[in-house]
Amino acid sequence: MFKINDPKANIKNIMHGFFLAIAVTVAEPSTILPLIVHHFSQSVVLVGVFASLLKGGAIMVQLFAAFYAQEYIKVMPYMRMVFFFRWFSWFLIGLAIYFVGDSNKTLTLWLIGIGLFGFSFTAGFGAIYFKEILAKVFSKDYRGRTMANRQIFTAIGSILSGGVAGYVLQNFEAPLNYAYLFMVSSFLMAIGFVAFGTIEEPEKQNIREKEQSFIKFLKNSIVILKEDKRLQNQIIVIFLGFSYLFSYPFIILKADTSFTLTGWMLGGFITVQMIGSIIGSFFIWRKLKNYKLMMQLSFIFVILAFVVAFFANNPYSYAVVFFLFGLAMDGFSISGMNLIFEIAPEDKRPIYTALQSNITSIGLFFPILGGFILKYLGYNVLYLFTIFMISIGLYLTKRI
Repeated sequence: MFKINDPKANIKNIMHGFFLAIAVTVAEPSTILPLIVHHFSQSVVLVGVFASLLKGGAIMVQLFAAFYAQEYIKVMPYMRMVFFFRWFSWFLIGLAIYFVGDSNKTLTLWLIGIGLFGFSFTAGFGAIYFKEILAKVFSKDYRGRTMANRQIFTAIGSILSGGVAGYVLQNFEAPLNYAYLFMVSSFLMAIGFVAFGTIEEPEKQNIREKEQSFIKFLKNSIVILKEDKRLQNQIIVIFLGFSYLFSYPFIILKADTSFTLTGWMLGGFITVQMIGSIIGSFFIWRKLKNYKLMMQLSFIFVILAFVVAFFANNPYSYAVVFFLFGLAMDGFSISGMNLIFEIAPEDKRPIYTALQSNITSIGLFFPILGGFILKYLGYNVLYLFTIFMISIGLYLTKRI
């Protein structure tokens, strides 16, 4: 029998975050993924493209998922399908690097790109279903607590993954070390998917009748966006929050020009970032009920991170940069999700979620523009531009 705020659902939500974090940390877009791409290509623009592919494939598909989800009584069966295809896409990347690798670097990059796109494309459906399930099984206050708890264990998982990644990168030659990371992590990812897939989901009471066509659905969604000023303001602020991605994938490449990076050092940076995540979630985010303030603090931490990165020239200063990113990322995630829940009517929740996610997710392609800025103008201009954009986002949070 379903029970809201069920501790078992809380544990399964945490397990999902924990094992997913262990898996995806092997392609962390600020550390390992840029180096993987750089191994097969020297183009910084291509680094930006692949950083975008890791999450950018989810953009338009979220509105399509919301179109159908608005009439679903339960979404868990579809969530399980998403889990399978995400797992398969991730495992495919490991196979591509292992069997093709340096023998055909161009083909390997194509296969990695296909895997990353498939992983993020299916996540577009998953994002709608995931938020719908959370909104149904947890109350407002408990939801913030369970997500903070999830983020703590997510960070712990990433710390463990950072240590393992450091060991593998240090003791095995590239590109086989990258292949081992993806293939092993895919099976750990499956554990988290199975755990979340067994959460008991209640039937939805307020069902919105689906429009006759997707085009009509888009038109109605645009009407909702035009009429709800609160939704517009949230979208603008969260979109600007993605501005950190202009520079984020290139920080580790800048570090590589300042000192010699080792496998252990890369694992250490991941660990430091996740320690920041744990400290942020445990001492800040899980105690805050004001999600607007949570968003503002996240902006401030990111600005501080780039200020330090501007002057960083040794491993210790870069450790501070990644620590500050760890503090900020969970705050962005938790506040963005809960802010949309506060303004979305139950029957329109998938539409509100999709509108917010779709429009703001355009920012996931900022690394591509960042790659061009870096190529032609250099790191200083890139960092200053990023700080400027994030500062605008911080200023506009007062409208939320």
